[in-house]
Amino acid sequence: MGMHTPIDTTLIYLLFAVIGVVLCRLLHLPALLGYLIAGIVLGQGGSFFEDHESTVAAVAEFGVVLLMFVIGLEFNLPKLLKLKKMVFGFGMAQVMLIVLGTIVGHFVLLYALQYLQLEWHLTWQGAVVLGASMAMSSTAIVVKLMAERSEMESSHGRMVIGALLFQDLAVVPLLVLIPALGHMNEGNVWRELGMALLKASAIIGLLFWGGQKLMRVWLSVVDKRNSDELFMLNILFLTLGLAWLTEHAGLSMAMGAFLAGMLIAETDFKHRVENEIRPFHDLLLGLFFITIGMKLDWVVLQYQWIWIIVLTVIPVFIKCALVTLLAYFSGAANGVAARTGIYLAQAGEFGFVLLSLGLHQSLIEPQWSNPILAAMVLSMIATPILIHYADNIVYRFSKDDWLSQSLQLTTIAQHVIQKDHHVIVCGYGLTGQSLCHLLESQNIAYAAIDLNAELVKESVLSNHQVEMGDATQLAHLMSAGLVRASAVVVSFDDVHGALKILELVKEHAPQVPVIVRMRDDHDTDLLKNAGAAEVIPDVFEVSLSLASQTFNYLGLPKDQIVRLIQTQRSSQYSNLKEHTHD
Repeated sequence: MGMHTPIDTTLIYLLFAVIGVVLCRLLHLPALLGYLIAGIVLGQGGSFFEDHESTVAAVAEFGVVLLMFVIGLEFNLPKLLKLKKMVFGFGMAQVMLIVLGTIVGHFVLLYALQYLQLEWHLTWQGAVVLGASMAMSSTAIVVKLMAERSEMESSHGRMVIGALLFQDLAVVPLLVLIPALGHMNEGNVWRELGMALLKASAIIGLLFWGGQKLMRVWLSVVDKRNSDELFMLNILFLTLGLAWLTEHAGLSMAMGAFLAGMLIAETDFKHRVENEIRPFHDLLLGLFFITIGMKLDWVVLQYQWIWIIVLTVIPVFIKCALVTLLAYFSGAANGVAARTGIYLAQAGEFGFVLLSLGLHQSLIEPQWSNPILAAMVLSMIATPILIHYADNIVYRFSKDDWLSQSLQLTTIAQHVIQKDHHVIVCGYGLTGQSLCHLLESQNIAYAAIDLNAELVKESVLSNHQVEMGDATQLAHLMSAGLVRASAVVVSFDDVHGALKILELVKEHAPQVPVIVRMRDDHDTDLLKNAGAAEVIPDVFEVSLSLASQTFNYLGLPKDQIVRLIQTQRSSQYSNLKEHTHD
């Protein structure tokens, strides 16, 4: 084939990426799997891509830097404190258990193979890298699937989110540890580790000692120039500058990007930066997964497929079993523990980052790279299937879960059996609580359902009528008296969950109106077409409250303000009266 230009290579990359993502969307699979598959196919292109492979790999590394930057943006103190037991209890234990288990397994195999006079080409440093990579799960895939299944607030959902949060946080010290392991000599193990930790502590200390204030002041100065281009240039400069600083300090670029994100998260510009950088982050992260797929040598895999299946099935099974046992001994019910293990059993995007770093530091033999990478890819591809059939798997092996579900449904039915023409409130967060208090003040019967076990327990102890249940499940809605209800209100902000509820109500109780609360009006038409009687956007109601208070301070007569607000509200909710039951 003749000479090819960078634009030729770029177009082919984009073509295969588009095809892979479209196919995954059609199959309801995460887009990241499409990038991986595209990379696997492109990897068979031979010398066609060799000239520009280093350029694409550099761009992909930039994607990892932006990924760590976005993770840093999301790590705020209130979020961590809200789930501190799950993050620093269960999450920390999960990572440590997998890493230590891998190291122990390494030494067991080492001595066993030595006894059999067989060679084992893996050092304990390599075992640390493998254990750290295995401990990571795919935040992007699992969170997306849980959001679609409306399981974010479920008991197992909170455990999974806690573990994923700690995994993301644990990447930072691991990015310090792995290069230190790579530079060790026989006599200076602790010296290298100590120097790496000292440098990391010094950089973090300096940044957080004066960095937050400096960042806040500098971004305010840039923002006053009223230039979006200048603002984003500064964000990229600060991110890459800190990445360059940490890399030249002997740490890693990803760690500097993470610190940049954490610094910006403490300013008033966090949400603006998050919204503007996300499209670049998603695209560059996709390129990273393409390069991961390209590293797979199809010829080698063709002759090692049995070994690859072994490396896929056994680690997934062991990780699932270990996480399940850990969740069980942390106090979770059998079914919750089993679901948590299934949801966290696969490899994750940060596992690729850590493994690539380990290969770069020569901690893992090159011949291991293809089988391990292939096994990680296969485990991620299998994740949607495992999660889809998680309930069937749990019910088959945990009869207690059947009993727990039956008792839950029976409890809901017993508490609601005397109610008629009541309102089913799906979600008992702040919005749901306010609605229930208003209904109670007007002597209107209601049945509130929520997945958060802690919230339900606290509410019941406070004599509030809340049931533990999943409103996206037909059995739970029917137990709450769906066919006898006057209305169903979706008070949580979750489009996927709302669509599930609308589908169930439309099929089994079409006469019952469903009122849906959303954060904004972006999905109004989608929800209306799915059968919502009305969609209440938070932003609209907030704007009316702001207008009301503004008019009041401007001195407008109160009756004029009331008429104006009522006119705006009636025009927005013009269809509401048509669906109201007496």
